[in-house]
Amino acid sequence: MDQDNHAEFINTYYKNLQPKSGPNTLKHSISKLIIDYAKVHTDYHIIVSNSNRTKKGRQYLLEEIYPKSEFVRVLVHFDIPDKVLYKRVTNSQRSTSIFRFASNFEEVLLRQQADSKMKDVVDPTEGEADHLFVIKDNNEVYSVIKEITRIAKSL
Repeated sequence: MDQDNHAEFINTYYKNLQPKSGPNTLKHSISKLIIDYAKVHTDYHIIVSNSNRTKKGRQYLLEEIYPKSEFVRVLVHFDIPDKVLYKRVTNSQRSTSIFRFASNFEEVLLRQQADSKMKDVVDPTEGEADHLFVIKDNNEVYSVIKEITRIAKSL
C-alpha cells in the first residue's frame, strides 16, 4: 500500500482536484478506499509504505485503519543518518510526479529535517504496534525482512 502510487495517479489524471494547500485529502481517501476493499475482499497481508512521523498520525493508522483486533501491526522505523539520506535523494532517479509542493526529493528531505525539530515529530516507541524494528543501516534490512516474514508465516 504505497500512497506514492496514489499520488502519481492523482497528479497524472486528477491534478485539478488536488487541495491547494493542507493535507492531501483526496490521496488519503483513495488509500482508505483501497484498504477497506482489501480488508473485505482479500485475505492479503497489507504492507503500508508510510511516513507518519508524528505519534498522532501513527495512532490514527494503527487504531482506526489497522486496529489490533484485525491486524498484527509491525512498524519498521528507518533511522538512517542524514548524510546517507542526502546522498540518496540527490542521486535519486525516481519520478517526481508524486509531488504537489516540491520539485525534487532534496526539497522533501530538507522540509522533513526542518519538521523534525518540531515537538510532535517523534520516533516510534515499543508498544505503539505489536512489533517495532529499527533499521540504522543497510546491513540490517535483510534480517528485519526475514523476521517479519517469520511473523507473517506464524499467523
